[in-house]
Amino acid sequence: MLLDTVVTTLDAVAATRSRLAKVDALAGLLGELQPDEIAPAVGFLVGKPRQGRVGVGWRGVSAAIGEPAAEPTLTVLDLDTLLGELAALGGEGSARDRSAALRDFAARATAGEQDLLARVLLGEMRTGALEGVLIDAIARAADRPGPSVRRAAMLTGDLGATAVIALTGTADELDAVGLEVGRPVLPMLAATAPSASAALETTGPASVEFKLDGARIQVHRSGDSVRVFTRNLADITHRVPEVVEIVRRLPARDVILDGETLSLDEDGGPRPFQETMSRFGAEAAREAVLHPWFFDILHVDGRDLLDEPLSVRRHELERVAGEYRIPGEVTDDPETAERVSREALAAGQEGVVVKAIDSPYAAGRRGSSWIKVKPVLTYDLVVLACEWGSGRRRGLLSNLHLGARDPEGAFGEPGGFVMVGKTFKGLTDELLRWQTEEFQRIEVRRTPGTVWVAPTTVVEIAIDGVQRSSRYPGGIALRFARVKRYRDDKEAGEADTIATLRSLLRE
Repeated sequence: MLLDTVVTTLDAVAATRSRLAKVDALAGLLGELQPDEIAPAVGFLVGKPRQGRVGVGWRGVSAAIGEPAAEPTLTVLDLDTLLGELAALGGEGSARDRSAALRDFAARATAGEQDLLARVLLGEMRTGALEGVLIDAIARAADRPGPSVRRAAMLTGDLGATAVIALTGTADELDAVGLEVGRPVLPMLAATAPSASAALETTGPASVEFKLDGARIQVHRSGDSVRVFTRNLADITHRVPEVVEIVRRLPARDVILDGETLSLDEDGGPRPFQETMSRFGAEAAREAVLHPWFFDILHVDGRDLLDEPLSVRRHELERVAGEYRIPGEVTDDPETAERVSREALAAGQEGVVVKAIDSPYAAGRRGSSWIKVKPVLTYDLVVLACEWGSGRRRGLLSNLHLGARDPEGAFGEPGGFVMVGKTFKGLTDELLRWQTEEFQRIEVRRTPGTVWVAPTTVVEIAIDGVQRSSRYPGGIALRFARVKRYRDDKEAGEADTIATLRSLLRE
């Protein structure tokens, strides 16, 4: 298939707000792909090529793109091959070879194909072709039930591989996709509530558990082999040897555990989140020791537990994880839930997660079965730009422009971001130095006093609420926004939406 067909389809998807029209356009594209084109094309559509990141930033892309070709000649497999070559480059001279390969490819690409190349390399697919829409399109193109495709995608953690099975295999082969020890699954996600008692009103009887100020991990053990994955399904086993050793000692031969890990101080309290994340970004172990706590179990010794109620999973987790199980209590009493919340905060943790005791593990879904409660309102937003500081911050990038996701294009481009406010509060000298370097690295353009960046950096922002405002296109502005931390473990596609923020408005 010509790469131009992908470009044309993405243009059609971006031009409509109709979910049905998006599904129709994507299904038409999927139905025309050859078997070996399916996985690469799906990766392009969602901005997650199967090669992962290939070491090319905005500057590399900008330097490579020149005069476009007049007619389309490149294919889906041509781009897939390029990405494979870029991913394989390393060592002395690799930067030169990478630049040469990019320039050669870009010279053969049309303007639309050059734009697609840039967005794929930078993970910036702002087209509204969200994974949920694409799942429906795969089901339509393959003539398979949507729930079957959705479950397979959750259990493989790989939408491209799921599309290959759905489009080239039988219905039985799709339904046969199951939980597999060693292959990460998409994590279950939580909604938010202002208090533990309010969350309990939604869930009914629940397990009220500490929400740790750590990093999400999913651990798979098969015999003595242990693999540890992040929330984004990246393998970090070699970076967390202490977690591996602890899991090897647990009383199970085969197990999949969901939990968090964080560094502890001398008194057993949690160290800052950044210290935990520094281990995730290192190729070798650092001095900070990580301690795991587990809050769910998906499989144990040949038995899948995804569809079992939390009450059953909790019992198995207690048996297997023991002292490494996250603290919590099962209750339907609001006062008990609030007491556990206070205990979590007193222990230096973020708050609690209230989990319906009869709920299954819904991989990859954010519903009302799990509800997180924090003492302040915090949201994950995306940095759109940054202004140069003044006074003692002169020469440093300081004031952040913050955007919320707009997946349906209600206030702008579908799949884009809507600016909701600015803040320079909460930034330490270390963060100011870091973001000054980082944001110039991912710079896309400049205006007087402002550096505009690729919308790929997620930052956790604490706010006191939102207020109506005509200043920003989403109709709201953040109240008393301050930076809590940068979320290196999250992608822009996981940021909170404009609809979530607008729901805070008081009528």
